[in-house]
Amino acid sequence: MTELTGVSSGLLLDNGDRGGRLALSAGGAWTAERAGELERLIERVIARHRRVGNVDIDMGAVERLDTFGAWLLERLRRGLAEAGGEPRIIGLSEHYSGLLTQASGLNRVGTAVPRRSALAAALAVLGRAVSRMAADVVAVLAMTGALAAATGRVVAHPASFRLTSTVNQMERVGWRAVPVVALITFLIGGILAQQGLFHFRQFGADLYVVDMVGILGLREVGVLMVAIMVAGRSGSSYTAELGSMKMREEIDALRTMGIDPVDVLVLPRVLALVLTVPCLTFLGAMAALYGGGLMAWLYGGMSPEAFLSRLQEAISLDDLAVGLIKAPFMALVIGVIASVQGLAVEGSAESLGRKTTESVVKSIFLVILLDGLFAMFFASIGM
Repeated sequence: MTELTGVSSGLLLDNGDRGGRLALSAGGAWTAERAGELERLIERVIARHRRVGNVDIDMGAVERLDTFGAWLLERLRRGLAEAGGEPRIIGLSEHYSGLLTQASGLNRVGTAVPRRSALAAALAVLGRAVSRMAADVVAVLAMTGALAAATGRVVAHPASFRLTSTVNQMERVGWRAVPVVALITFLIGGILAQQGLFHFRQFGADLYVVDMVGILGLREVGVLMVAIMVAGRSGSSYTAELGSMKMREEIDALRTMGIDPVDVLVLPRVLALVLTVPCLTFLGAMAALYGGGLMAWLYGGMSPEAFLSRLQEAISLDDLAVGLIKAPFMALVIGVIASVQGLAVEGSAESLGRKTTESVVKSIFLVILLDGLFAMFFASIGM
């Protein structure tokens, strides 16, 4: 038997054999204070018994073991295992088993990951994308159901409706958005008129610019541009606010007090969007028509009277109704997406930034998709 000791005992014992296995015993203190002595001892034993695979290392006499000693023991085990055998550590106190478990996982060389074909990699990427999309759909449906339940509770108990919060949100997402909405839609209307005049003039069809500006302004430009601006302005704000509350554990505090965050935080915000976006849509449509008329006058030489006369012939109330009907649905989509992303924020600033970006991107994508679906629907019913 060979003794592996962490103290200078001066003893020299013979090698022993246990049923065909080499027996090594260790004792004393295996700590960092004995680092030099232990390392030399380990190197000597590994060099002497490297080719012996079947070894029992008895640690029953060890008095103390720290992280350094556990790593040296693991190093000894790995060195003796190079011969292809299975060194066993026996007699170690359960008190030190955790240290040995941690040491056994250190400095491991990872196994080579087999290379996948390009098709398999593409399918894996597609599968992950579909999985994330399915999770997003489930989250949106869950939030929509929670909003419907919250609305039902408010209808059943009107006194629970948070009017002050809703009015405050309407002022933030509605009234404060008027300048930017009016300016952007005014410019879009003017650009449409300028481009139409530039190209229609080649065919002597200047007057049809009024038809284009009027129809697009009422049916598409007003509602679509307003929805995109609301998604970037108010949707991102909602996500950031709810995400910050989630990071500070305010959402969990509300649940602990028995208050549903959907009732307190989500419903007033979504309701404010649903009520104010149609108003912003009407304002945006009027600003687009005004911008188009001004450009037709200054750039195309068309008098305001001629523009208004042709506009009355080109558009109808149906065109205005189409834009106003789409507005609340787009507002609902923006509010739901913003709330879902905000409540999905984890405890880091990186997560907050990522979810805010996802909120804007997904809202704009769904708004454009919804606009296309509405376009096909209204075309099918003749509007």
